[in-house]
Amino acid sequence: MQQSELGTKRVPGLVLSMALPLIVAQLVNGLYNIVDRIYLGHIEAAGADILTGVGITYPVILLITAFSNLIGNGGGPLAAIRLGQKQERKAEEILGTAAASLVVLSFILMAAFYALKADLIYLFGASETTAAYADEYLSIYLIGTPFVLLTLGLNPFISAQGRTTMSMLTVVIGAIINIILDPVFIFVFGMGASGAAIATVLSQGASALYVVLFLSSRRSTMRLRMQKPVISRRLLMQITALGVSPFIMSATEAAINVVFNSRLQFLAGDMAVGTMTIFSSVMSFAMMPLMGMNQAVTPLVSYNFGARLNGRVKEIYGFALAVEAAYCFIISSACNLLPAAIIGMFTSDKALIAYASPYMKFFITGFAIFGLQSCSQNTFLGLEQARISLFLAIFRKIILLIPLVYILSSTPLGVKGVFLAESISDALSASVTAAVFLLNLGKILIKGPPEP
Repeated sequence: MQQSELGTKRVPGLVLSMALPLIVAQLVNGLYNIVDRIYLGHIEAAGADILTGVGITYPVILLITAFSNLIGNGGGPLAAIRLGQKQERKAEEILGTAAASLVVLSFILMAAFYALKADLIYLFGASETTAAYADEYLSIYLIGTPFVLLTLGLNPFISAQGRTTMSMLTVVIGAIINIILDPVFIFVFGMGASGAAIATVLSQGASALYVVLFLSSRRSTMRLRMQKPVISRRLLMQITALGVSPFIMSATEAAINVVFNSRLQFLAGDMAVGTMTIFSSVMSFAMMPLMGMNQAVTPLVSYNFGARLNGRVKEIYGFALAVEAAYCFIISSACNLLPAAIIGMFTSDKALIAYASPYMKFFITGFAIFGLQSCSQNTFLGLEQARISLFLAIFRKIILLIPLVYILSSTPLGVKGVFLAESISDALSASVTAAVFLLNLGKILIKGPPEP
């Protein structure tokens, strides 16, 4: 896609042409951990325990993702705004700072998680039975930390150029490798959780190599010039100021996962924790198309905001909101109607399917209106409104969800209250986010973007 088309092409076709490759990429990316869980959950005899053990490591994966979002989802919109203002050199400087920062962060995180690994596993809700599987998976997965940060943190800079097919290929290449290698290492070599982790690390390495090579090539509008890996403190502050909202969204997701697992382990043991592992996998996969849509919408909003095309900004938001709202309603309805079939994708353990199925409706119903939250909050990012987006991220998880988990589970609802807290939080935060967006959009557009 030509750069100029971001500000001229008809909005529905533009959004869909950019969003569809990114949605495919996100769905395929979701298969990284979900395919691991599907294969592991069907291992004979020990499958349910291995699934639960690997699921316990999910907060670490979310935290690593959070730091990639801090840099990538902060730097990507900034670079898109500079491209809209015809400041290509400044966009390259943002990319260079982001890439160097991701490399440094990856080694810091890897060292920190290795040092804290044993304590974190039990903090995250492991039992004596499941802790060994969690340690086995995490010990290998952490080796791939630099690959994860580079892939997820640099991909938004490809989307910012309107090159969403390239962005899709970055993820698809790794995911296909993972899907092929998983059964080989897990079943053929009989390596279980270790095999799943090895397959994931190898596939992430392939994705990271692809994204770095593309951004370093002449095909990229803004070039990653590796001979100048300088971190600009000023640009890093701007990147993290905008990226703190998606960082908080992912980091609080990790905190919530810990709260869920520890509370469920206390109330009902491994069966309840295994149920949350499956539900979080379902929710993670359901979120992928929303993330793909938002990865397309955010740079589109940023580019047109930078070019002062306010009418197009409103049109892009309206179209994306309609798509996301319809999608969330359909997914919530499907999970309510077919809980056992969906849960059965992740485990062949009949006892776990029977235990988890009645709780699905309590967990997923609030997702029906979550499109309001997703689209509005990410449009704020595209408009460079970091403070508002940050507040909304904190409101949903910290102010609403964590207290609700403890309050509702302390009533006669018990385990049911833990799952119900998710739906109530999603519905309330979506309503508040929509109201905040409508109250602030006009003022933001009138004021316009800051000077480069």
